[in-house]
Amino acid sequence: MTRVVQGLGARSANAPSPVGGSRVTPSGDTPFELSTDAARLDLAVVHGWLSGQTHWARGIARATVERAFAHSLWVGAFVAHPAPQQVGVARAISDQATFAYLCDVFVDEAWRGRGIARRMVEHLLHHPQLAGLRRVVLRSRDARGLYERLGFAPLPVPELWMERPGSVAPAHVSAV
Repeated sequence: MTRVVQGLGARSANAPSPVGGSRVTPSGDTPFELSTDAARLDLAVVHGWLSGQTHWARGIARATVERAFAHSLWVGAFVAHPAPQQVGVARAISDQATFAYLCDVFVDEAWRGRGIARRMVEHLLHHPQLAGLRRVVLRSRDARGLYERLGFAPLPVPELWMERPGSVAPAHVSAV
């Protein structure tokens, strides 16, 4: 059963509409389908993966995952056999004009090694709302080879980038 957060598919007039799915059949393997159909996104499964099986979102709250996916472009990977199920997900956060952050790329362990992650990332990179962006970034600890094959490279001048950890409470900013 697919369980979707209420309102996930509802988007404002300026928000992107989902791009349709595509069927992919790796040679000698079970075909999978890529889809951005909100009715198919199984947030219970996605939350389980992110909160329990990743190093970057371990322990993340279900409500946070719901809000993140409601405000992002995403693609899911689905199989029909042996039983209909979601087997992967990837999402991008973007202003849809100049910049995107690729994140939460995950494939269920039983389905890894079949090109699913690569296909999901390619699907997002070719999404009409991400076409022509000046920069797409990501962070990866264990899949750098995959991303390099898709054209990603280390930041040319990483010292220009800064980060404010999410666990830090907003500080008072004073004018200088």
